[in-house]
Formats: sequence, structure tokens, C-alpha cells
Amino acid sequence: MGRMKDIVIDLITYEEGQLGDRETLDLFSILVRSGMAWTLQGSYGRTANELIHAGYLTRDGEITPFGEDILAELAA
Repeated sequence: MGRMKDIVIDLITYEEGQLGDRETLDLFSILVRSGMAWTLQGSYGRTANELIHAGYLTRDGEITPFGEDILAELAA
């Protein structure tokens, strides 16, 4: 139950607009890998699809090298 509680906290923090870029991409990576992105409200699935189509995530939910590069650029 601990990891589920963490995901719920991350979802709430995301909804409040308080997650950084790394945390947001990590969250959507988890949501895609677990399949939750497709069962939550529609905006989560749409955002997951956008991240996949933009090349930040694979269809399996892994963060791509391109995604890592963008995160590194944003952090610099």
C-alpha cells in the first residue's frame, strides 16, 4: 500500500501544479508502466499520449534518452 499512497500524493501534487519537470515525467512513467494512465480521468491518458508521441516516454513507460536530455537541459 505504501507505493500506492505515494502515487496518490504525487497525483494530488501534480493536480496542484507543484511537481517539477523530473517529478512529472517520473509520475507519468509510473502511470504508463502500471496502466493507470489509461484508467484515470481523460487528461492523464491524453498527457501520457503526448509525452509518448513527443518522444519523452516509450509506449512501455520508460523515460527515453531524449527525455533525459531535455530534463538535463531544463535543469541547467
